[in-house]
Amino acid sequence: MPPSTSPTLRQRRLGAELRKLREHAGLTATAAAALLGLKQGQISSIEAGRYPVGADRVRTFARSYSCADEPLVEALASMTGGRKRGWWDDYREYLPVGLIDLAELEHHATALRVALVIHMPALLQTTDHARALFREVVPPMRQYEIEHRLTHRMKRQEILHRATPTPYTAVIHESALRMGFGGAVVSRAQLQHLVEMSELPNVCVRVIPFGHVPFPGTGQSVDYLAGPVPRLDTVQLDTHHGCEFLDAEAQLTKYRSVLDRMERGALEPSPSRHLIHKLAKEL
Repeated sequence: MPPSTSPTLRQRRLGAELRKLREHAGLTATAAAALLGLKQGQISSIEAGRYPVGADRVRTFARSYSCADEPLVEALASMTGGRKRGWWDDYREYLPVGLIDLAELEHHATALRVALVIHMPALLQTTDHARALFREVVPPMRQYEIEHRLTHRMKRQEILHRATPTPYTAVIHESALRMGFGGAVVSRAQLQHLVEMSELPNVCVRVIPFGHVPFPGTGQSVDYLAGPVPRLDTVQLDTHHGCEFLDAEAQLTKYRSVLDRMERGALEPSPSRHLIHKLAKEL
């Protein structure tokens, strides 16, 4: 299979992890190529995510690099194969690549944890609420761009309803519940939808009320996507310039700690539902 000129984030992550294994073994790309019977350029292309590798080859790489972490090796093997088309690929012509990568990561994640201060979680938004948000984007989007964003966002939500739904925990500050995007009718429907979604067995919604605890972090929206092993977790941050993805060990540790603190400071699910319901009735 020919090299890919535009590898996905998932492909690049696999290559980066293979590079880490090689470097941990103290091997240069040239030495690794000689050990594995490949060209140095092939090693570089594989580590850049541009050249597909199979599961058996990943296991061979790991063995040659003296990696004895079997769960990690098998997790990496599960990320192999050629460029497998997903529903998100239909949007590559219309949306920023970060949103495409995020949808693919969510699809493969074993669990999701999110924390938000201003906005509702994307996977728990109604269509009308999301449309109201997209209308406020700077610079303004054309109507067809808004519709592409809407259908993409709604498709992302399917991971919460599939045969084996993804476990999902959302910590939401009370300020996000009171923002009122779209007006009273849209906001009330959004809050009611949030309550309904929180009753799904795989969805946990917890609210941090005003004045409850000191707030950890900067207030930035955080998505934590769990991989098959902790080393393959990914953090996604929302920024004005798009999605930012983090996967360094120190970064993962930091955001796990931030999310843990936020969850400890939040109400339990039942009181959270009661508060959300109360706010909906006030609209």
